[in-house]
Amino acid sequence: MSQPLLDGEHLTIETVHAVAHATADLELGLTPEAEARVNRARAAVEQFVADGRIIYGITTGFGAFKDRVIPPDQARELQRNIVMSHAVGVGEPFETPVVRAMMLIRANTLAKGHSGIRLETLRLLLDMLARGVHPIVPIQGSLGASGDLAPLAHIALVMIGLGEAEYRGARLSGDEALRRAGLTPVTLAAKEGLALTNGTALMAALGSLAVTEAENVALCADVAGALSLEALHGTLWALDPRIHAARPHPRQSECAAHLRALLAGSTFVRPPDHPDVQDAYTLRCIPQVHGACHDAIKYARWVVEIELNSATDNPLIFWEADGAPVAISGGNFHGEPLAIAFDYLGLGLTELGNIAERRLTRLTDGSSNRHVLPDFLTEDGGLNSGFMLTQYTAAALASENKALVHPASADTIPTSANWEDHVSNGPIAGRQARQIIGNVARIVAIELLAAAQAIDFRRAALPEAQLGRGTRAAYALIRDHVPFIDRDIVMYPHLEAVHRLVRDGRLRQAVAAALAETQL
Repeated sequence: MSQPLLDGEHLTIETVHAVAHATADLELGLTPEAEARVNRARAAVEQFVADGRIIYGITTGFGAFKDRVIPPDQARELQRNIVMSHAVGVGEPFETPVVRAMMLIRANTLAKGHSGIRLETLRLLLDMLARGVHPIVPIQGSLGASGDLAPLAHIALVMIGLGEAEYRGARLSGDEALRRAGLTPVTLAAKEGLALTNGTALMAALGSLAVTEAENVALCADVAGALSLEALHGTLWALDPRIHAARPHPRQSECAAHLRALLAGSTFVRPPDHPDVQDAYTLRCIPQVHGACHDAIKYARWVVEIELNSATDNPLIFWEADGAPVAISGGNFHGEPLAIAFDYLGLGLTELGNIAERRLTRLTDGSSNRHVLPDFLTEDGGLNSGFMLTQYTAAALASENKALVHPASADTIPTSANWEDHVSNGPIAGRQARQIIGNVARIVAIELLAAAQAIDFRRAALPEAQLGRGTRAAYALIRDHVPFIDRDIVMYPHLEAVHRLVRDGRLRQAVAAALAETQL
């Protein structure tokens, strides 16, 4: 990947995803313009302190201690104290990509030049990320208002030589991890502890990863739906562009067009003059349902992309028309925009899993598919159970999603002596959304596995039949990794094999390449 220079204005979800999953050392830095903005804001902080001005978090305590004035000679102790006292996360640590995404996003926010951090402190954060010093950040403890205080404090702890970090596979003290990476802890100056801990970096990190994961899974779900339609001898009538132009929801129309491309040239589907003109809803309404789910993903992308390049701490530093600096307290740390987007994303993906599970049931239930296919996709039923239990697993995952989809943003608990009296719960919403996406990836993988099995049964009766341009590539990739299953065997390795094709993006990439080739 190219080595990004941060400027606080142009960070993308794609860059976050690439840096989060990078395994080699990176060269990360700031643009000259960003450095100038950072230095200007830092000079403003130093002026505030020298002038003895009363400014939240610089010369006062935090939260409900906002009216406790801190003398200038205790400014450094105040910033060290916020990092130590706020590092109260609990639970298992976040996986490394989440921590890396947090670090990158926080650095980009600070590069906007509204936070007042010193350039040397910001560079340490970037150097830790570039050299693979990954703070241990527990997954629980952030309410998503006053930002992600506890998770960010665990990152800042390592910057001052405390806490714990992972470095090259070893879990070490923060000080030792920095030492092995050739880095030196920083002594925080006025405003810096607050600037490092107050913001939405965890929520934005979860959102960036969730959006890329959801986009991949949703496109795979389109492929699974198309392959199931062929396996079930469905009709293409419901994909007619005139239907979707009459109800012009953009994502519905885009999904219908995607399905038409996937199925172009298929002779497994019912011909236009077939007397049976309608399929069950799970086949007939794929564009309407999947399209609505794609809308939820697109909305989450829009929100996260704004957040990546936003100043989300408090107070923020600006300049009056005459050039005089001013620190303004506000609430950009509040995660409500993200929390609602994540809850919506989780709902959309839950529905995607629901409809995929129902298509799977139609593939495995001979009565539902009018015996186009054998019961549970096995010839010798009774002696063999075939794909019976695959639907149980999909049903369990779909049911789990219905519990996870409860909107976290609907809840709030006051904090800091009722001064911070409304919170977003955005980190909970983000974590739930990613759990749902992971479950849906497995449901879709099971549908793909079953649909490929079903295609083989149909091909036995129709040896000359052809799959669509896109579904052909999906089927071939699945068969490269999983055989036709003619009798009961240990099933879970095959489920996992197809799940890896979905999760790693290989299935989506293979189908996209096949569609692109046909357009040349």
